[in-house]
Amino acid sequence: MLDSLKWPYALFFCLQLLRLTTAAFNFSDIDLPDEHLPYYFKTFPKVAEECREDPECPFKVHLDKQVCWGYEPDCQRDEAFQTPLCPGSHKGWVKDKEAQINTFYTQADFGFLKEQFKQIKIMCEPLFREDSALECSDNLKFCRGRNIMINFTQLTSEPSRYKMDYLRPGQIGGYCTFHEARLKANLEHLSPLQSWAPEMRNFQALLQRPIENNLCDIVIEKPTYILKIDAAVNMYHHFCDFFNFYGSLHLNASHPDAFSVDNNIILWETFAYHSSFADAFKAFTKHPILDLNTFRGEVVCFKSVVFPLLPRMIFGLYYNTPVIYGCENSGLFKAFSQFMLHRLKITRRDSEHFETDKKLSTGKNEKIRITFLSRNTAYRRVLNEAKLLEELRKDKNFRVRRVEYNRQIPFPKQVAITQNSDIFIGMHGAGLTHLLFLPDWAVLFEIYNCEDEHCYKDLARLRGVKYMTWTNSSAMRQQDEGHHPDGGAHAKFTNYEFDSDEFVKKINEAAKHIRAHKSYQLYLKKLKYSREDESPEKVDIQPAELTSISNNNAEINNNHDEL
Repeated sequence: MLDSLKWPYALFFCLQLLRLTTAAFNFSDIDLPDEHLPYYFKTFPKVAEECREDPECPFKVHLDKQVCWGYEPDCQRDEAFQTPLCPGSHKGWVKDKEAQINTFYTQADFGFLKEQFKQIKIMCEPLFREDSALECSDNLKFCRGRNIMINFTQLTSEPSRYKMDYLRPGQIGGYCTFHEARLKANLEHLSPLQSWAPEMRNFQALLQRPIENNLCDIVIEKPTYILKIDAAVNMYHHFCDFFNFYGSLHLNASHPDAFSVDNNIILWETFAYHSSFADAFKAFTKHPILDLNTFRGEVVCFKSVVFPLLPRMIFGLYYNTPVIYGCENSGLFKAFSQFMLHRLKITRRDSEHFETDKKLSTGKNEKIRITFLSRNTAYRRVLNEAKLLEELRKDKNFRVRRVEYNRQIPFPKQVAITQNSDIFIGMHGAGLTHLLFLPDWAVLFEIYNCEDEHCYKDLARLRGVKYMTWTNSSAMRQQDEGHHPDGGAHAKFTNYEFDSDEFVKKINEAAKHIRAHKSYQLYLKKLKYSREDESPEKVDIQPAELTSISNNNAEINNNHDEL
């Protein structure tokens, strides 16, 4: 019985494997960061073998590496994508340091995906290849299916999102042995953005194969992801969608096309999608983003469909992650950052926001790049912003840029500016989510957290960049007590002024951290030789430097507490 099989579940693996026996693999379809290629080929050994035998395959240098992402059942820690750092004390939290590392890994790293793999159960069991299939993790956080029917004939025309009653009983189903009791035992997280329970509770077994017996008005051949998204107007919340989507690509990696952009994305709502961050979807698909209006009045059958991890899962990833004290540096967050930067074609020095001055900027004398994110809003403005920037520009070791991330700057350009920053400064607000795309050595300086101390501090910990914020209350002035729209004083609803000497002191502390960071030193070494037009192969970098950079910064990365 399929139920007895261990990870990875053979149900989809076997069905997808049939696709590998047809045409030769097209290596030009592999569009992943160089850092991810050894893991890709390790995951798909048949593709690696084709590459090894094909003289035209450009990826031979990435073959035969003893690596693993971290969710594979036989993955050893020293072979995993990245090891978390836990320099903080474990006392009062867990029994020992090993438990601390394992807890963080399971909460916020590839270990979270490993737990999802372990939980996956077959809900709709096929007997033959043409039958339907559905499998889900516990509490229906993630599901995927084949030959699944969804009936949208009673979908209303009213614009809506976050609804739990788009479907009625029997309007989603498949031809299979349906383990109804098993599915019903996983309906506890019945909430729009916490699980797929609102939809899957309506699943029923069909009496016929829906596609073979022409029960569908539309048959979608292309792999399809159906997403329920958070607030698309807010970068912090919307990137919770993209991050969980990326994690779901790994959960669905049963075929070499798992990271392909040739797929459909359907948003589970009847609003037309508009967002300043829409370009981020280009990392996942080359096709237009669809919504439920596309299928109103139709019965639709999906040959391959995925219901990804959701943005507000209980003890989920990113938004509700219970980050254990003392740990940082999630490999999953780093991999997401690399993936997005690669897919959006953004590299260090790819933006135009700093001019290159070779006389002043060579090797170890490279200037620290500072980006100050300004707010053109009613609240949380820095009243003496111009004075602070003036003081920073007096230091010839800094390159300073003030930006406003608004609709006039396309989102990929914003990310390019962020990636080309060493110190990223801003008041508490969703724009600080850009920290996800800072280089490893960077510092996020949240000038003032407005009494929401954990939001971006924790996100910086997860990404593995240093976090700083203001602590000297006597060196700042609050414009007034703050006036929340619903009444009462609130620190987020006023503006601030900061002492310029204290501000510069903080920046100098950040610059010291950057210059001591091993990743930054390696970057400078490469930069020096590239400017001298020497081949990167001639750079005298020891192999240990290349393989252990991410795991050897405990001394300089361990202070994410407020300075």
